[in-house]
Amino acid sequence: MKKIFYLFTTIVLFSCAKEEQKNYLKFSENILDYTVTPKTKFDKSGLMFSDQGAWFAYSFPGSTNITGFSGPFLMTQQNGVWASQSLVNLEFDNVKWKSHSKNSYNSHLEQTFTSESFELKQELVFSSGHTTIIKSTIKNISKSNQQVHYHFKNEKLLADGLKFSSTKNRLRIRSSKSDAVGHLIFPENTKISSNDSLYSSKKNRIYLNPNETKEFTISQTFIFPEYSWENEQKSLQNTSFDFVLEYRKKEKNSQLQSLIENRKTQFTKNQYAEVLSKAHLTLQNNWRIPAGEIKHEGLFPSYHYKWFNGFWSWDSWKHAVGLSYYDAALGKKQLKLMFEFQNEDGFVADCVFRDTSIEKHNYRDTKPPLSVWAVAKIYEKDQDLEFVKYMYPKLKLYHEWWYNKRDNDQDGLCEYGSTDGSLIAAKWESGMDNAIRFDDSKIVKNGEGAYSINQESVDLNAYLYAEKLFLAQLATVLQKVEDAQELANEAAILKTKIQSQFYDTKDGWFYDTSLDGKTFIKGEGSEGWTALWANAATQKQAEAVKEKMMNPKKFYTKVPFQTMSADHEKFNPLKGYWRGPNWLDQAYFGVKSLRNYGFNLDADKATKQILKGAEGILGKGKSIRENYHPITGKGLNAQSFSWSAAHIIMLLQKD
Repeated sequence: MKKIFYLFTTIVLFSCAKEEQKNYLKFSENILDYTVTPKTKFDKSGLMFSDQGAWFAYSFPGSTNITGFSGPFLMTQQNGVWASQSLVNLEFDNVKWKSHSKNSYNSHLEQTFTSESFELKQELVFSSGHTTIIKSTIKNISKSNQQVHYHFKNEKLLADGLKFSSTKNRLRIRSSKSDAVGHLIFPENTKISSNDSLYSSKKNRIYLNPNETKEFTISQTFIFPEYSWENEQKSLQNTSFDFVLEYRKKEKNSQLQSLIENRKTQFTKNQYAEVLSKAHLTLQNNWRIPAGEIKHEGLFPSYHYKWFNGFWSWDSWKHAVGLSYYDAALGKKQLKLMFEFQNEDGFVADCVFRDTSIEKHNYRDTKPPLSVWAVAKIYEKDQDLEFVKYMYPKLKLYHEWWYNKRDNDQDGLCEYGSTDGSLIAAKWESGMDNAIRFDDSKIVKNGEGAYSINQESVDLNAYLYAEKLFLAQLATVLQKVEDAQELANEAAILKTKIQSQFYDTKDGWFYDTSLDGKTFIKGEGSEGWTALWANAATQKQAEAVKEKMMNPKKFYTKVPFQTMSADHEKFNPLKGYWRGPNWLDQAYFGVKSLRNYGFNLDADKATKQILKGAEGILGKGKSIRENYHPITGKGLNAQSFSWSAAHIIMLLQKD
């Protein structure tokens, strides 16, 4: 009841506003194309719509043969499978649908089927992280009275292990592959009969005068056992479709307003408002509530790719910063999620999963230290001192872990490494798995369960430098004066080391070095500008790096600031995950690097070129991709990629 009261109060407050709120939701209209009629359980030929952290999603059917929404796509089992082409199909006898139109928004889906005599409008909205409500409205558009019979049924099941049982107007769905249970509630006058895999309702008859309408409301719930189905039912009994839809529209409109009104003044064209809507929706579709091993809400890297149905640490730090601009509360939950998997020594797991029978948590390595940056950015937005108090000791312990377990020669400069002594996990720890700088790397042992690559990495130490400054800021907020001073002193020492050891004055670029700091590991990559992102370079060094970044033969390509220079012999975006593609996190770090040193015109130019050059970022329909070919602009690898969306938000927002 508290939830319903909150919804009611919020609607009233919105309704009583003296000035009508602007329609920012319009920028999200059809921003992604959700059309797909899945042919197999793992069909990933189309995109899916989700909200409220639900572990299931829907799409539009590709023809008039199905009068229901495609799906649901169940992320409750097998890393994502289609339950059916349509689990709830509303069929009318002797009605031939001639046309099918559809509209999507960040708040909901709607579609309309039209025949000679009838118009059927269907709307879908998520009422919670467990439930969608679908309203179907049939209208007589003819000039005469009409009579029609209708019933509900499902299309053939696609997912493994689903089993139906029915009582009166309810259908329950159990799965041998998941402990989540499905509950479908139909209108009260509906009588459902079923076997294990098919259900159908008894036919009902309606009479409609010209322009008269009839509504059917159905709820679809998929709920894990740690939540109460009884409470969810009570919530549904005390609300309505129209109520939820209105609230969801207000909610999304407000979030989009936060993003669109906070754009840098250079990016006020409507195309950038649409880009922000697409980025917002990408994060929304990847949002998941706690379940199984996961104790806080967070975001997948991509629901669309089979092996990204989990939570990664440096992805999480980046997601949290993007979320801070419109939903700091969710950003904080994302950070807490990962720190539930922190060891006593400070180590944070690389990636974690709801169901470890599908995939195990990865404790072989962690990821680059950007968590303090994320906490500091969130604190800038909402000034939540209690959150800082909660996070600070965890962040400080994680920061110190790097120096305890990843500094082989104890010179104050760290290396990437692994906990199991494997080179592959050590490369994973960098986040840049097969970057050319690691081609000749070897593993050295630091201690029990602690190994390093035999090179000191400029990006890692730049991140650690930034962490010291951010930690000092948080310590000051918490009135930890000694901590703040000690961290500031450490940062000053580290800054000098970065400028002197990693910068090649001849090349005008920052490189990794050997452990002794005497040999550069050549090959210009995006790690070369992380010292600028962290404000650890001198102005002269920054100017030299900028010249290479803006060189069309090197980094200023169709999609600027890719992971390695285009003129390098090993540059191969199609065969090298980190050997040439443009990852938008690295591109953002590049743009921010330019801004840090006063190169704002170059930064504006690069931002526009990144968004224009990357296929499908501007315009409607296509999803935001994991990375992009820097020469052709083609989208590569996973669709609907969260950190790409988060960094698009960062590119366009005022700091």
